Amino acid sequence: MLDNDSVKKTLMRDIVINQIYNAATADRNIVFISADFGAQALDKYRNELPDQFIHAGISEQNMVDLSSGLAISGKQVFLYAMAPFITARCYEQIKCSLSAMSLPVTLIGVGVGLGYDHSTLTHFTIEDIACMRALNGIEILSPSDQKSAEVIAKNAVANPAFRYLRLERNAQDQIYNDEFIQSLDTGFCEISKGDRVVIVSYGALLHKVIAARHKLKKEGLEVGIIDLYRVKKINIHKISEYLSQYKSLITVEEQLLDGGFGGAILEALADSQLQMKVKRLGLSDGFAVVNGDRDHLHKLYGLDTGDIVSAVMELEDN
Repeated sequence: MLDNDSVKKTLMRDIVINQIYNAATADRNIVFISADFGAQALDKYRNELPDQFIHAGISEQNMVDLSSGLAISGKQVFLYAMAPFITARCYEQIKCSLSAMSLPVTLIGVGVGLGYDHSTLTHFTIEDIACMRALNGIEILSPSDQKSAEVIAKNAVANPAFRYLRLERNAQDQIYNDEFIQSLDTGFCEISKGDRVVIVSYGALLHKVIAARHKLKKEGLEVGIIDLYRVKKINIHKISEYLSQYKSLITVEEQLLDGGFGGAILEALADSQLQMKVKRLGLSDGFAVVNGDRDHLHKLYGLDTGDIVSAVMELEDN
């Protein structure tokens, strides 16, 4: 864990784009296709590497089909857009063009979960894990801070594959040092050890889970925390080894519970025949669609720090 006062916050999107840019300066086969001009890091890329940058405009379906042709011709392609539009809007093209042919195209979605809070449902990305993990052969990664975003981006450049990177819209407090790279094989990090309850989360909500742990520690309760940032492909054997140390599990996600992150973990538990008490925190079917900032929405949907603390206390009492 880091002293965040000494770390300058940087947007995940800028970190990831810069990593791709650095690699592209030495490899002309790397092509970046964007539906957005909003990121400053894009200016440098398109100005200095114009032959390796394509602005597709607001036409994400065409962008995916274009990437498939480039990938078939030997290019390593990165697609960039707001998360709801690079997943839901062009899902058929992703399924039929990228997944069907196992093409090494990386999709980068910015503003996952409730990240575009005041834009409400049109910009929420609360079902992308359910939809995208159903695709054949895809890898899904959701970093929680700038260091994890940097390491994941470097690995994506070095190892072309069909994958989806889920990036937070806003800068996050830094959690990791360089040791994060050691977790790439397993796809998760153990943030803390606990006694009876373990919380599994990822992305922005991981920070609220850590805050909840600090509150619980003052009450004499030690909870384990696992950052399962590789949402697919989950290392079932390794994650089961860690979870088997605990009696109860809580999953925390900014997703609809139907088919989401918690469901993926329950599938892993079933496949490993591991039995334990489970409580899932997320958006329930029939949730109220309202306008408000992210913290307000977390309180409304039962995802705030206090809700996480209450979930732990409930399992501790049973």
